[in-house]
Amino acid sequence: MIRRPTLPPSLRAFRHRNYRLLFFGQLISLSGVWMQITAQGWLVLRLTDSPLWLGLIAAAQSLPVLLLSLPAGVLADRLPKRRLLLIVQAVSMCSALVLALLLFSGRIQVWHVLIAALLGGIMASVENTTRQSFTIELVGREDLLNAIALDSMVFNGTRIIGPAVAGALVAAIGEAPAFLFNGLSYLAVIAGLLLMQLRPFAAPTSRQGGGQLREAITYIMGEPKVRLLLLQVGLLCIFGLAYVPLLPSFARDVLGGDALTFGVIAATNAAGALCAALIIALFGERLARAKYLTVALLSYSILLGGFTLARELLPALLLIAGVGWAGITSLTLSNTLIQAIVPDALRGRVMGVFVLMVMGVSQLSGLMLASIADLIGDVALTVGVWTSLGWCVLLMVRLAHAHISLEPQRAAPKML
Repeated sequence: MIRRPTLPPSLRAFRHRNYRLLFFGQLISLSGVWMQITAQGWLVLRLTDSPLWLGLIAAAQSLPVLLLSLPAGVLADRLPKRRLLLIVQAVSMCSALVLALLLFSGRIQVWHVLIAALLGGIMASVENTTRQSFTIELVGREDLLNAIALDSMVFNGTRIIGPAVAGALVAAIGEAPAFLFNGLSYLAVIAGLLLMQLRPFAAPTSRQGGGQLREAITYIMGEPKVRLLLLQVGLLCIFGLAYVPLLPSFARDVLGGDALTFGVIAATNAAGALCAALIIALFGERLARAKYLTVALLSYSILLGGFTLARELLPALLLIAGVGWAGITSLTLSNTLIQAIVPDALRGRVMGVFVLMVMGVSQLSGLMLASIADLIGDVALTVGVWTSLGWCVLLMVRLAHAHISLEPQRAAPKML
């Protein structure tokens, strides 16, 4: 009899075949996604020479997320998740390949990117909500924290590889190869989804349409822990993540760099985020999650404020790595704590609210910051002041809710 090798605790989610298929498909696909994101930011800046357009593209991606994340949560609770994910991957692949064709032919215009961003936002609202609630079906509750940490590792590991490769490619031969690779990389996720062996889908019997959304909102408002966790995520998205669309402008206008500099900054930010995911994967079960989350949230604004003051590349890289650590720690632990509390029948809708904040609210805040920065002509000052304000608001929220413990409750020992 052949004994299967025992996986270390940090990799125990790999015990599940379906999760392995999704993980390795995502590893290839997300590398392409981050290559395109990096190339797209530089392309927009090259075509328009305006930080405002960077914010507009980000807003175009976020508007569908704001409008559709909650309905997407309803879909994720009522339709087969694999089918939804397959549709999203196919549409996203076609969009990337069309942009690649326009770039290779020299016909690309900024409005093409804008339309693709709108389409990408629609797909993202469905994909992220569905995938967030799909993971627990692949690994179960006992391996959920490990799976989310591993997802963060692959997400941020590809954020190191993708921007670095894309920055070098853009500096050497242009943006088109990054879009082409991204389009082809979606085939890896499609193959993984098709190879999964899943139980037959059974739609839950619950309220229809608006009643389902009201049911989720009523639950969130009535559950203090979930309400506080989502409020903290919302503040992080409004005041913290808004800087992301402006990174190309930081690289060029604040640090005096080029596309390669932008790629290095984005990759370093991802390296810090990868460290956060590794720490959670290795020590997540032993961490005091709520306390670690509070430290990360309060550190985020301080580190980002320091980044806006840096004028040399090395200090900027150290600080942006710290921002990456604090951001992924905050989002991963918040995600895990929320899913540990929410009942199965509501998970898709509650995670729809989570995705709405992370991918929608943060991008609209980025548009606002981009508009202000374009008006006053100082990206670093705009982000620095906004970040400082966010730290003050977050501190007041934490003090006002100090009586709520976010530590997960331990199951009581069984009596003999």
